[in-house]
Amino acid sequence: MGHGHGHGHPRATGAAAYRGRLAVVLALTLVVFVVEIIGAVLSGSLALLADAGHMATDAAGIALALFAIWVAGRPAGLQRTFGYQRAEILAAAVNAVVLLALSVYILYEAVRRFSDPEPVGGTVMLVAAVAGLVANAVGLWLLRRGQAESLNLRGAYLEVLGDLLGSVAVIVAAVVIALTGWTRVDPIVSVVIALLIVPRTWSLLREAVDILLEAVPKGVDLQEVRRHLLEAQGVLDVHDLHAWTITSGVPVMSAHVVVEEQVLTSGDLGQVLDRLHECLAGHFDVEHSTLQLEPAGHADHEGARHR
Repeated sequence: MGHGHGHGHPRATGAAAYRGRLAVVLALTLVVFVVEIIGAVLSGSLALLADAGHMATDAAGIALALFAIWVAGRPAGLQRTFGYQRAEILAAAVNAVVLLALSVYILYEAVRRFSDPEPVGGTVMLVAAVAGLVANAVGLWLLRRGQAESLNLRGAYLEVLGDLLGSVAVIVAAVVIALTGWTRVDPIVSVVIALLIVPRTWSLLREAVDILLEAVPKGVDLQEVRRHLLEAQGVLDVHDLHAWTITSGVPVMSAHVVVEEQVLTSGDLGQVLDRLHECLAGHFDVEHSTLQLEPAGHADHEGARHR
């Protein structure tokens, strides 16, 4: 009978405001990667070389996150009416899968090194690891707010966190090896790192999959949404109510709203729509909603898929 009138384009993605900070984090990650490669060559440290590989993987993930932000900012068109905003969620899912694979690799290497330890040079190893620790701490500080607003940024944040934990592990291993000569501390600390990374990464992957499967946004209770809509003057019923997320910070909603006959005949449709949209935006932070206003009995003609 009528769809919600235009309420503007979807909001900018949650990660867009942090593009500059993410670029700085990428630069820091690449610098640490080079430092650790040089340190590994000079010290003969396999742990440092492995951590450099970790840094390279994370640099690729952060670069992917930046690319996703750029793609997500491209304008919408007739073929992609929401633009490319979902690219951020795809990037977050890819980052999570890479982190899980990396954790499995760390566990595998830890078992192998525990049974076959190799000598390392502690001083250069320690200096390179401290440099990595400082750079990663700066990266975490830069992304600390953005990771709460965007799954894409949270993926990058978790990667930097993994890098920081890797630097801590290398520092601990270097100190223990320098003081005691006990090289098996390296694989033990590596297992601790993997066990710290996996739960957070799994949570990230689960949230990304929920968005890709168009699950109801976290914290939104559709029964509560229906109750609020039914309280609006002139509304008799609400059905075919759906809520999903395009990307981080961009929830959307649609519904069929049954209204009184006098609303349809008195010319008050615009006012009812305004009240309903204001309700969704004010109470549930849903700024993009599509509402179909219809008379009583219209649902009988919509078929089973619209119940």
